[in-house]
Amino acid sequence: MDLVELSTIHPKRLPFPPKLSFEVASKQARIEELGKKELERLAEVLKTYSNLTCLDLNNNSIGENEAAVLSEALKTNSTLTTLDLTNNSIGDNGAEALAEALKINSNLTSLELNKNSIGDSGAVALSEALKTNSTLITLNLWCNSIRKNEAEALSEALRTNSTLTTLNFYSIEDNGALTMFEALKTNSTLTFLDLRRNSIGDNGAVALSKALKTNSTLILLCLWDNSIGHNGSVALSEALKTNSTLTNLSLWDNSIGDNGAVALSVALKTNWTLTTLCLSDNLIRDNGAVALADALKTNSTLTTLNLWDNSIGDNGAVALSVALKTNWTLINLDLSNNSIGYNGAVALSEALKTNSTLTTLDLRNNSIGDNGAVALFEALKTYSTAIDKSNK
Repeated sequence: MDLVELSTIHPKRLPFPPKLSFEVASKQARIEELGKKELERLAEVLKTYSNLTCLDLNNNSIGENEAAVLSEALKTNSTLTTLDLTNNSIGDNGAEALAEALKINSNLTSLELNKNSIGDSGAVALSEALKTNSTLITLNLWCNSIRKNEAEALSEALRTNSTLTTLNFYSIEDNGALTMFEALKTNSTLTFLDLRRNSIGDNGAVALSKALKTNSTLILLCLWDNSIGHNGSVALSEALKTNSTLTNLSLWDNSIGDNGAVALSVALKTNWTLTTLCLSDNLIRDNGAVALADALKTNSTLTTLNLWDNSIGDNGAVALSVALKTNWTLINLDLSNNSIGYNGAVALSEALKTNSTLTTLDLRNNSIGDNGAVALFEALKTYSTAIDKSNK
């Protein structure tokens, strides 16, 4: 059995059943509605149980005291590799207890702490633990209350930590981001950095760009829902001209506009590693789409381009259609919610008659009308034939 789900455990009707969850050769357990006494008994089992590797305690009303009990168990447990405490209330004291456990525990590789009301002292304690811990690979601190000083503490840890590959955190501004990105210049292990829903502006993006010019390990970078505008986009585009490791860049819900899209397009003409670019909800109009289309004529690595919720219109759709006639690498193109009408749909349908690589084209929430839909439908007949021929 791969997963045991113990949902809605009520002590009066069903005592906490270690036999059910741990004596069935299961390596994973997800437990819901766990009471204080049940958690204490679980912690006792964890101290000696030698089979469980993944424990999901998401949304269990776990507070700082319960977190402390679990932390004590982690100090002696030798098998658990993944612990999910998402959406609890462990707070700073709980985070500090876990940090102490991380200094001793040598097998935990993934720790999910998002939505846990962790603030100043909790983040600092975890940062200190990262300086000596040599097994943790993934740390998720998204949607806590980590500010500038705590971001600086995490950044300091990144300079010496040699195992962490994935880091997610929330609520930093430019000043906190500056120290984080400075650490990226020397960090040699982080591959995924998730900074969604922070307040990173152009200054932060400029600092990040400088780091990307020397960093050689980061592969996925999520910056959606920040405050990056034209200047930040220009800086990022300069970094992309020389960076040779980043494959996935998400800038969804920023404010890069047409000028930012133009700058990124210039980088796409020389960058040969980026495979996924998300520019959804970025105030991009037809001029930005035209520039991106021009880049697609020569770019041979990008497989996914997401332009959802912009305003590229028919002119942008026409330009992209021209590019699709010669581009042979793009697989996914999202143009939903982009004010595309009949003329844009017809242009795209003509491109589909010769393009044999695109597998997903999203045109939801546009205004192509019945005639535009008919044109696309007719093109699909030819498109299917083209794909068949290319696969022979």
